[in-house]
Amino acid sequence: MPKKNYFVVSNPQGGWSVKSGGSQRASANTSTQKEAIEIGKRLATNNSSELTIQGKNGQFREKNSYGNDPHPPKG
Repeated sequence: MPKKNYFVVSNPQGGWSVKSGGSQRASANTSTQKEAIEIGKRLATNNSSELTIQGKNGQFREKNSYGNDPHPPKG
């Protein structure tokens, strides 16, 4: 079973949403980006997946792996 990746995106009705990849419905809706990121981190950690965060300008600004990172840092 492929792992679900999660995305924090701006919500057209205002606020922020946490969505899983390929899903139309949001896993969570919040009023602040900070709350959405916290929920997204929890979901991604529980599912050993990735979290991608959209900035206020619409560009994706950050991506984090929680679990089996295919490219772990050396050292």
